[in-house]
Amino acid sequence: MIHTPTYLLRLARDERDVLAAQRLRYRVFVQELGADGPMVDHHHGLERDQFDAVADHLLLIDPTGPAGERVVGVYRLLGADQSERFYCEEEFDLTPLRRSGRKLLELGRSCVDPAHRGGTAMYQLWHGLAAYIAAHKVEILFGPASFHGQDCVALCQPLTYLHQQHLAPAELRVRARAPAVFPVLTPDQIDRRTAMLATPALIKAYLRLGGTIGDGAHIDKAFNTVDVCLVLDTARIPEAQKQLYSTPGRRGWV
Repeated sequence: MIHTPTYLLRLARDERDVLAAQRLRYRVFVQELGADGPMVDHHHGLERDQFDAVADHLLLIDPTGPAGERVVGVYRLLGADQSERFYCEEEFDLTPLRRSGRKLLELGRSCVDPAHRGGTAMYQLWHGLAAYIAAHKVEILFGPASFHGQDCVALCQPLTYLHQQHLAPAELRVRARAPAVFPVLTPDQIDRRTAMLATPALIKAYLRLGGTIGDGAHIDKAFNTVDVCLVLDTARIPEAQKQLYSTPGRRGWV
């Protein structure tokens, strides 16, 4: 059964909040999806890295849990005024974005507790993200988006479709530093339905907002994923989608 409480939504205020976000990330990325790496703390059940100390953490909180408030959804938000480098800069060359002169925000570490998926949890997180974007006058959103596993051959349908149909414009087209090799299909070899079924829901949600894909994909062995870099120009978000996620009266914003 999908759990649909009246969520609270806010930015992390202190170390305790950040630790709660890192514990959720550990449950999802490490225990559920098989991630590992030098920054994974198995002893304390935390998934963390050096960017956590400078980023903002958007938290979705279930206030009705048996032990009181529980963080059930997170988004990590990192702007150029917070760090000289971005997390995904190890995977992708962000020179076009940096040269644009526009205000950038990297989105990362987005996840929702399994018990809260399928309801309004992600929708509520996006409400909070819309408020943050408006408050900080963000112009370009970007960040890694992942396919589970490392088999690029198995992912050739969605990867080829995304790069043929949703490639970022040249002036914003980031590139993978060490591009993964996968069979590039011709248009007549692509089955759109197959490609979309294999594409994670979060990527499809960004595409509906007008999101685009950088050039190339990256195999993240530590996280057991194949990553593409999503780029979204906020000026190109369809008006209907803007209204959907920026409607006044969000419940539980604290």
